[in-house]
Amino acid sequence: MAALPELHHLLDEISDRADPVQRHLWLIRTVAWIRGRTDSVPEAHARLSLLLDALQQRPKTRAQLQHGWQETLETVDATALLADFGFASRSAFISELAERLRLKLLPGTPETADAATLFALVFRHPFDARWIGALDSALLQRLVDLMHTSTVAQDDARQPLPTRWQASLMEAVNFCASQIRATGFLPELRLRMSASAREAGPFHALSAQQEALAAAWLQSPQLPSADCQRALRDFQNQLDDCRHAAASVYTHLEAYGISVNLVFQLRQLRERVLRIRALLDCLFSSTPHQHTAQLIAHLITVGHQRLSIRQLISANSSMLAAKVAERSSETGEHYITRTRAEYRQMLRDAAGGGAVMSITTLMKFVVLSMGLSAFWSGLYAGLNYALSFVLIQLLHWTVATKQPAMTAPAMAAKLKDLSHPGAIRSFVDEVAHLMRSQVAAIVGNLALVAPLVLLISAALWASLGRPMIDTATAEHVLHDLTLLGPTALFAALTGVLLFASSIIAGWVENWFVLHRLDSALRYNPRITDVLGQPRADRWASFMRRNISGLAANISLGLMLGLVPAFASFFGLGLEVRHVTLSTGQLAAAAASLGLDIVYQGAFWWCLAGIAVTGLLNVGVSFYFAFQLALRAHNVVGVQRSAIYAALRRRLRSHPASFLWPMAEKAPQAAPDHG
Repeated sequence: MAALPELHHLLDEISDRADPVQRHLWLIRTVAWIRGRTDSVPEAHARLSLLLDALQQRPKTRAQLQHGWQETLETVDATALLADFGFASRSAFISELAERLRLKLLPGTPETADAATLFALVFRHPFDARWIGALDSALLQRLVDLMHTSTVAQDDARQPLPTRWQASLMEAVNFCASQIRATGFLPELRLRMSASAREAGPFHALSAQQEALAAAWLQSPQLPSADCQRALRDFQNQLDDCRHAAASVYTHLEAYGISVNLVFQLRQLRERVLRIRALLDCLFSSTPHQHTAQLIAHLITVGHQRLSIRQLISANSSMLAAKVAERSSETGEHYITRTRAEYRQMLRDAAGGGAVMSITTLMKFVVLSMGLSAFWSGLYAGLNYALSFVLIQLLHWTVATKQPAMTAPAMAAKLKDLSHPGAIRSFVDEVAHLMRSQVAAIVGNLALVAPLVLLISAALWASLGRPMIDTATAEHVLHDLTLLGPTALFAALTGVLLFASSIIAGWVENWFVLHRLDSALRYNPRITDVLGQPRADRWASFMRRNISGLAANISLGLMLGLVPAFASFFGLGLEVRHVTLSTGQLAAAAASLGLDIVYQGAFWWCLAGIAVTGLLNVGVSFYFAFQLALRAHNVVGVQRSAIYAALRRRLRSHPASFLWPMAEKAPQAAPDHG
C-alpha cells in the first residue's frame, strides 16, 4: 500500500523531546495524510484506521504520542478554541471586515500558543469537516482511547475529577455565557428590546444559572446527578429566554430601520447560544463522542466561513436588503396604473417630466460648451441632472426610467402568494398594469421633450441668430446616439445606475428612520428655536415623505454626470444613455440640421438607438431590482412555467392590455325589491 511508507515515516518522527513547533508541524502533516485527496470519506477513514492500527503495534510510539498530545493541551488553550473559534473577535461590522481581510491575506504560523491558529492550520481544508463528522462509533472510541487526557488537579481529592477535556468544555460554556450576557447589556440592543423582555431581565440571571450548573456538575462529572440535570434544564431555559429577548429587537428594526452593526451583534448572540448547546451535548448527552466529532466538524466549517468576506456581507446585510426592497415596494405601488384615469394621470405626469427634461437638455449643452475638464464638466452635468430630477419630484411629475427599480420590488412581493387560487392570474394582471404604466411614462416623457427642445432651439435662433447647438455638435450627436455604436452597452450601464440609485434611496431612507431624524427635526430645541415649531413640524413631515426620492434623484443625477468622468480617467470610455435625455439631444440635432436630417440614414439609426436605450434602461434596472426583491422576500419555488404560460395566453387574447387599460366594468345596479 502506497500510504504505508509515508505512515511509517510520520510515526518515526514522534519523539518525547520534540519542541512545541515540531509537535504542531507533525500534527499538521498527519491530518494532511489522513485527508488524502480530499474526495473520499471512506478513504480518509481507512487511513485513520491504518494509523490507529500502526500505533497499536508500536506501544512505545503510542506512549510518546500520548505524552506529546498531553503537552500540547497544556501549552495551548482549548477553552478559547471551543468558546470563540468562528466568532468575530471584533464587536463591530467594519472592524470584523478588516479582521477577515487580515486573516485571508496574512499566513499563520505553527509557532503559537493560540489553539485557534493551530486548529486553522491543522484543519485547513473544508473536507476535514466531512470525514470527521462521518466518523462511526468504533473509530471514535479508538480515538478517545488514544487521546484520553488526564484529570485536572483539585484541592479536594475525595471529589470526582473531570478530565481536562471536560473541564475545557465547561469553561467554554462559561465564556460563551459571559459573552451573551455582555451583548444583552449593550445600550443599542436594550433600547430596541420589547418592554416585556427588558423588564424580565433574562440576561441578569444567566451567569448565576451557569455557575449553579457548574457547581452541580463538579459533584459528579462522570455521571451527572439529578441536581445537575435540574440545573441543566434551568440553564437551558434561561438561554431560551435570552434568545427570545434578543429576537424582540428584530420587531423594532422592522419598524424603525435596520442597523447592520446591530444585526451583526444579534447574529453573534444567536450563534453563541447554539454553541453553548453543542458544548452541553458534549458533556451531558448519552453519546458524547459523536457530539464531540460533530462539534469539531462544525468548528472546521465555521472556521472556513470566518474567512469569507462575501458571507459576512451577505449574512449581515440581508435584512437591510429586505428593508430597501420593502420601502421600494411601497414607493413602487404609486407608479403602477390600474385604471384609465390613473393611466391618463401618468401620461400627464410624464409629460411634465419631459418638459423639465427639455430644459435639462439645454443646460447639458451649455455645460459642454464651457470647455471644462472632464471632472468639472461631469460634476456640473450631474448637478444639472440632479436638480432637474428633484424639480420633477417636487412638482409630482415623473421620469419614466426611474420607475422600474421601484416597481420591481412591488411585483416581487406579489410572488409570495402564488399558492393561492387565482394568484397567477392576479400576477399577470400586475405585469400588464406595470408594462402599460412604463409605456405611458415613456410616451409622456418623449412626447413633450422633443417638441419643447425644438421650440427652445427655434426661440434661440430667433433671438440669438443660432440654434441650441451648431452643425458640428449635431453631427457628433448623431455619431454618439446611433445604434451602430456602443449605445446598447451604455444604455445597459445606465440601467445599472438607475438600479443603484434605488438602492441608495432605500439605504438613505433606512438611515434617516434608524436615527429618527424626522423626530429630531420636529422636536430638537436648537432647530425649533430657529425655525419655530410649526415650520419644524412641516420640514420634518416633508423630509420623511421625500427623503427616499431626494436621495434617488440626487444620487442618480450625480452618477449620470460623474461616472463617465471617472471612467475616462481610467481610459474606459464609458458614457451614459438615458432615453429621455437622448431624445432631447436628437431633437436639438434635428433643429440644427433642418428637415434634411430625415433623409440621413444616421437619423433613423439614432431613432432605433433611442428605442433600444429605452428598452435597456427599463429592462436592466427592473431585472436587478426584481432579483434583489426575490432574495429579500425569500421567494423560492416560483411556478415560472405556469406564469410564462399565463403571460402567453394574455398576449394572445388581450395584447392591447399591455399598452392601454381595459374598460372598467360598470357596477351593476342593485335590484329594486320595492
